[in-house]
Amino acid sequence: MSRPQKLNALLQQIEKAQSLGEIGAVLAQFQTLIEVAHVNYSWLDHSDGIIGCSTLPEAWLARYAAQRYHRIDPVVLGCYTAFYPVDWRDLDWSSRVASAFRKDALAHGVGPQGFSIPVRGPSGQYAVFSVYSACDDAEWSRFTRKMSRDLILVAHYVNRRALALETSFEPLPEQPLSAREAQALSLLAEGHSRAHVAQMLDISEHTLRVYIEGARDKLQAQNTTHAVARAIAIGLIAV
Repeated sequence: MSRPQKLNALLQQIEKAQSLGEIGAVLAQFQTLIEVAHVNYSWLDHSDGIIGCSTLPEAWLARYAAQRYHRIDPVVLGCYTAFYPVDWRDLDWSSRVASAFRKDALAHGVGPQGFSIPVRGPSGQYAVFSVYSACDDAEWSRFTRKMSRDLILVAHYVNRRALALETSFEPLPEQPLSAREAQALSLLAEGHSRAHVAQMLDISEHTLRVYIEGARDKLQAQNTTHAVARAIAIGLIAV
């Protein structure tokens, strides 16, 4: 069976999984298929807890939860404001807290290479799907270029199934954005400049600024990037 056929078979298993444990078993197969050290799916729920499945060492998972590392983990924080996959090499690990966290992770056999997919579901659901390796930079660059599309696909299959299985999930209340405010944030999220967004919406840049400021106020965002991230997290816009 070819690799694409094996991947399709794993996606079907994810769709049929009846528990997060079963999804975890499929991730173990996926880990072997793509030849990485570990695969991890973490859903950060509204009560500040973590739901997920992983091939990571149990000792590290227990320590991560006990230390509440998700509050300072540069991967979790970096993915929250990202719209595309995140290579850990592009994150800021320079702070004392981040440096200590990374040292602890390495001591538990996690990393040093990592590639994470931010995944967002309806009304505020946020999760991170990650793969880990101990290879060198050149090999990791080749891997991520080759596998990023498959990783994104698996991440969304896992998240969709996890949502279906987690019946206790209660969406956050939605903030009301006007149609124009939502359009403006959506286009900015796609990477368009303000001038281009104004042109696409056939409005002046001044009017666009009014829409953006209105959205920022409703979302209680510190800046436009924060507003876009919150709108995606709450499920008001999709990228």
